[in-house]
Amino acid sequence: MISFFAVILTVIFIVGGTVLNYYSNYVYSSTYDQLTGYGQNAERLVARTSSDGHYQINAETIRNIETVFKNQKVNFAIYSAATNQTNGNLRVYPAPNENAMRPVPLHLTKAYWQTLKKSEYIRDVSSTGKLLRMDQMPTGAQPEAYVVVPWFYENKMIAAVVVSARIADINSNINQIESNMFVALIISLVLALILAYLLARYQVSRVNQVRHAAHEVADGNFDIDLPSKHRDEIDDLASDFNIMAKSLQDSQNEIERQEERRKEFMANAAHEMRTPLTTINGLLEGLAYDAIPEESKGKSIELMRGETKRLIRLVNENLDYEKIRTGQIRLSEREFDAMEPLHNIVTQLTQKAAEAKDKLILEGTAPVQVYADYDRFVQIIFNVIQNAIQFTQNGQITIKAERGFHEAAFTISDTGIGMTPDQVRNIWDRYYKADPSRKNTKYGESGLGLSIVHSLVKQHGGDIKVHSQLHEGTTFKITFPDSTEPKEEKPKLEK
Repeated sequence: MISFFAVILTVIFIVGGTVLNYYSNYVYSSTYDQLTGYGQNAERLVARTSSDGHYQINAETIRNIETVFKNQKVNFAIYSAATNQTNGNLRVYPAPNENAMRPVPLHLTKAYWQTLKKSEYIRDVSSTGKLLRMDQMPTGAQPEAYVVVPWFYENKMIAAVVVSARIADINSNINQIESNMFVALIISLVLALILAYLLARYQVSRVNQVRHAAHEVADGNFDIDLPSKHRDEIDDLASDFNIMAKSLQDSQNEIERQEERRKEFMANAAHEMRTPLTTINGLLEGLAYDAIPEESKGKSIELMRGETKRLIRLVNENLDYEKIRTGQIRLSEREFDAMEPLHNIVTQLTQKAAEAKDKLILEGTAPVQVYADYDRFVQIIFNVIQNAIQFTQNGQITIKAERGFHEAAFTISDTGIGMTPDQVRNIWDRYYKADPSRKNTKYGESGLGLSIVHSLVKQHGGDIKVHSQLHEGTTFKITFPDSTEPKEEKPKLEK
C-alpha cells in the first residue's frame, strides 16, 4: 500500500511540476510572440514615406494604437536608427518629456543595434539587466517584458520599435493557472489516494487469501481451491497454487494408498510366511524326535523344500522389485526368436493351467524376432501368463506373438473373472491385488508380479496395455521396440 502511495505522489508531483513549467514557458512565449506581432504590424500603420522620399513615423497613430491596447497594458517605444552626439539613438516616440513613469530605456547599445541590423529580434525582461538596466527605469516603474523589432526601408534599418507588457500582468495569468492547477492536483491526489487505497486493499486481500491457503497446506489441508479468473499475476499464482495443492493432495493420497498396501502386504507376507515356517518347524521337530515314520520322511523333506522355495520366492520378488525400481538391474538386450522361450513357458505352465482346468494356446509358428533381455523377457511373459491362470477357472488362455512396425507384439488373453475400470487403473501399483480374496493362492500372493512386469517393460523402452471387462476376461498387450543401433552387415563371399 505504501508503494502505491509513493508511486502516485511521485507521479503527481512530477506531472504537476512539468505542466506548471510548461504553462509558465508557454505564457511567456505566447506573450513574446504577441508583442512581436504588434511590433511588426505597427510598422505598416505608423510608418510612411514622405513626398521627398524620407521615412516618417506618425506619432499620433502609434498613440492611438496604444490607447487600443490600454487594457492589455501594452506600450510602444520607437527609436530612430539615426544618432547624434548628444543623445545617441533618437527616441521618436514617446517624447523624452512624455510619460516619465514608463519604464522605457534611454538608449540601445551598439551591440544590440548590430543584432537588430541582422533582422534578429531581441526579447528580454527589464529587470534582468541584460538589455534594459534597472538604472534606465524610472523610479517606481514595474518590470516589463520587451520585444525589440527592427524596421527596414529599402534594405536599410530605419528604426526599432520596443513593444512591452507588464510582467505583473503576465505573472498574474501564470499565478491563476498555477492556482487552478494546484486545485486540480489536490483533487487528483485525493482521488488517486482513495483509488490506490481501494486497489491496494483489494490486492492485499487477494494476497492474504494465498497466504491463508499456504498456511492450510502447511497444516496438512490440501483441499484448497483458490478463485482464479486469469486476469493478472495474482490469478496466475492462485492457479499455480491450486495445481500444487492438487499435486500434494494426489501425492498424499498415493502415500496413504501405498501405506495401506504396504500394511496389507506385511500382513499377507506375515501370514504367508507363518504358515510355511510353522510347517517347516513342525516337520523339523518331528524329524528331530523321530515322530515321523521312516516311510514319510522323504515326503516331509519334500514338503519342507516346497515351503522353503515359497519363502524364497516371496523375498526374491521384493528384492527384484526394489532393484528394478531403483535401476540396479542392467539389461543384456539382444535379438532372438521369441517363439522358443514362449514354447518353454507354455510347457512349464501347462500343468498349473490343468490344475485350474484351463487350456493354454500359443498362436504363431513363424520366427518372431524380439530385441530384449532374454531372462527378463521370460520373466515378463511368465508372470503375465501365471497371473492369467490365477484368475481363470475352466477357461482358455491364448498367447499370440507377431511382428509390428519396428516392434514385436505379444498378446495374452484369458476368459477369467475380468476387472472393473478402477481395478484396471491400479493393477500396476505395488502390493495391489484385484481380488484380495485370493491372497492365499499359491501364485501371486505378494501383489508384486504385475508391478515387476510393468517396470521391466518400461526399462526395455516398451509398452504394456490392458483391456478388461468384468466377468468377460482380460487381455494384456506387450510391445518391445526394435534396436535403434545399426546391424553389422555380413561380409559377402566372393565367387
